[in-house]
Amino acid sequence: MDFKKTILWAVFSMSGLMLYNNWQVHEGKPSLFGGAPASTAVVADKAASSNKVDVPTQISGSPVVAITPVVNGGAIENAEKFTLQNDVLALEISSSGANVTDARLLKELTAEKNPVELFQYTPTHKYFARSGLISLNNNDLPNHTSTFKLVESGKDGSGRPFAIFASERNGVKLEKTFILNPGSYVVDVGHRVTQTTNNPNPIVLYTEIVRDATQEQKIGPFGGAFSASTFTGPAAYTDKEKFNKLEFSAIDKNKITIPTQVAAGEPAWVAMVQHYFASAWIPGDKDTRDIYAGRIDNGLYRIGIQTPLGVVAPGSTVVEKARLFIGPQEEKVLETIAPGFELLKDYGYLTIIAKPIFWLLEKIHGYVGNWGWSIILLTILIKLAFFPLSAASYKSMARMKEVQPRLVAMKEQYKGEPQKLNQAMMEMYRKEKINPVGGCLPVVIQIPVFISLYWVLLSSVEMRGAPWILWIHDLSVPDPYYILPVIMAVSMFVQTKLNPTPPDPIQAKVMMYMPIVFSIMFFFFPAGLVLYWVTNNLLSIAQQWQINQMFGKKPAK
Repeated sequence: MDFKKTILWAVFSMSGLMLYNNWQVHEGKPSLFGGAPASTAVVADKAASSNKVDVPTQISGSPVVAITPVVNGGAIENAEKFTLQNDVLALEISSSGANVTDARLLKELTAEKNPVELFQYTPTHKYFARSGLISLNNNDLPNHTSTFKLVESGKDGSGRPFAIFASERNGVKLEKTFILNPGSYVVDVGHRVTQTTNNPNPIVLYTEIVRDATQEQKIGPFGGAFSASTFTGPAAYTDKEKFNKLEFSAIDKNKITIPTQVAAGEPAWVAMVQHYFASAWIPGDKDTRDIYAGRIDNGLYRIGIQTPLGVVAPGSTVVEKARLFIGPQEEKVLETIAPGFELLKDYGYLTIIAKPIFWLLEKIHGYVGNWGWSIILLTILIKLAFFPLSAASYKSMARMKEVQPRLVAMKEQYKGEPQKLNQAMMEMYRKEKINPVGGCLPVVIQIPVFISLYWVLLSSVEMRGAPWILWIHDLSVPDPYYILPVIMAVSMFVQTKLNPTPPDPIQAKVMMYMPIVFSIMFFFFPAGLVLYWVTNNLLSIAQQWQINQMFGKKPAK
């Protein structure tokens, strides 16, 4: 019995540790199990007092050295704005830098039925994309602080909305072309560079995403420890180093690790990630590129890519194409955009389990058309998959309940003699062919499945606003009337009664209080997750009751 108690306490301790770790991550603190995978080189913005503009200097294979940053004195707020729109995305482009300062997702609605506004440039929140040119000798070239003029806009021969902006400085002209495709969250961005000076220097194009550290609105009525949110911050991907997340706090401490240089032909992109949504620059891969990240003034953070354009000969022009993604983390869509792009939808450390779970859930949804019923059918399939193990465990618990009177008698007989008590119990288990820890196995196995499903339901924008039945109008937020958590608490209580009462009074109290503890915790979890747990409990009760009936017919020895 001591061994069984040790196993049970280990399971409860691990569950508590995992939940506390999730709480730490939700609160923006580092995971107890370490951060994102480390890579080979450190990249950070380092100040140089020679200038006062937040334009990065050329990397050229070395760690980025950014010029001391100062936000450009309200120029963006006062600049003229131009709108570009398709059926899913509405952009606002500023004449200051030709930066994308506002982006509304027309098919993703807020609780007030307004389009989600992902990019914003307001006094309280700044999140936008920008690009520009730099040179090795720090010539003042067209960059994200320059004034751009609208050259042309409308629809091209394929009916795609487009806009072209131009700016010229020191004999270098930069034209930015933005094109929207029907039904797509990907913006095609072309940078056309024309050289007119007789003393050209190597030119580098930079594309970056900038935002503050403001966290997105958390799920849950009270926020804080009982709320739920996923990672918010910069991220980078290369074919060699894969996906790297950069915590804002790590950037502040200059402790970020991402690859600095990407070889020609190697896929790479940089992104800003938040709950359900993301933005990313995806450059071409024909040339060597450099990735950089860091903090700039006024609490802003950036991540970007520099692409060398070489020496542009006088009178000649070069064009560098890139793509800017601004949209929801829909797994089907992400997989089609770029290599590794589906990793923007982050399942945490249990991705290897979570991805197959979401794949199966999505397949079921393709047939039933309702995410709530899909969760229920998925739970049934998981239960069937674990049925042989669960049945063996429930049989073990039923046998334990059968010999419970004998255990109580032994405890009285060997009172004050724990060694003899353990020997007598082990001898009885051997003769009756009972595994004293058999009832713990379903709990142990369900922990990674439960946590994986937790991240699937928490991270899947597909669940956002998805109704089930009656009062459940959104499976991604808590049950508004707490009906599902109450049903879950009752089902856990019934399960506890079906199990044999532990002979240890402390252990018995722990098992009795577990339904209360879990129900309070589940009051703040997404309704879809509670629905899974309720369904799982009801199936377990039915299975356990049947096994108890089968073994209940046998008289106790």
